[in-house]
Amino acid sequence: MTKTIAWGITGAGHFLGSSFRIFKQLKSEYDVRVSTFLSSAAEEVVRMYGLEKEMEIISCGGYLEEIFPETCQGKSWPKTGRFLLDKYEALVVSPATSNTVSKIAHGTADSLVSNAVAQAVKGNVPVYVVPVDIAGVVISELPYGIARELCRKCEPCPPRDNCPNNAITDQIDLLKCDGCGICKELCNFNAIKGGPVELKVRDIDAKNVDIIRELEGITVLERPEAIKAIFEK
Repeated sequence: MTKTIAWGITGAGHFLGSSFRIFKQLKSEYDVRVSTFLSSAAEEVVRMYGLEKEMEIISCGGYLEEIFPETCQGKSWPKTGRFLLDKYEALVVSPATSNTVSKIAHGTADSLVSNAVAQAVKGNVPVYVVPVDIAGVVISELPYGIARELCRKCEPCPPRDNCPNNAITDQIDLLKCDGCGICKELCNFNAIKGGPVELKVRDIDAKNVDIIRELEGITVLERPEAIKAIFEK
């Protein structure tokens, strides 16, 4: 029997790639449909990390397999009404930024994903949240950027001159970048970087995670890999 899951993506790079890998596995191994709900920040971040094509594989555009960008959904987000109509087995928010976790913790529903959570709880749809900031220190993946200490300011500049989106000047405009990686391959001095960075979790963010752990209808998952285990159960 086909299962239908809603996937909420918010604007974090941490856990983004692993969330995509898990949902691709679910699509390949099970009879499942996925509707994707993108926060406005997620629209930008998914593009920065070059994951738009992957998203179109996971949510291919048919009924209950649509992609809903927040910037195209108006202010009332009518598609979140589906959670009151027995359309979904679950809502998974992964990754969930500290901003989204704060909204959930304090009952705010003023964005597409936080409103989806509110409607899902009202409709008795189980909600699973994968916060990026739980406690301690996290290792997050950054999008592409220029390491100025390595850049030789070459003329001509192969990364700049071959960027398909004209996203490079003396820096990379992440609102134009689609994460294709051409620039990184073309730089002769390895000055274009993208990779792990260590970040400290703020106390307030850890406290908000503890709050949503206690909320009815919501389960906090430590990592995206736990999504598959929940689905199998």
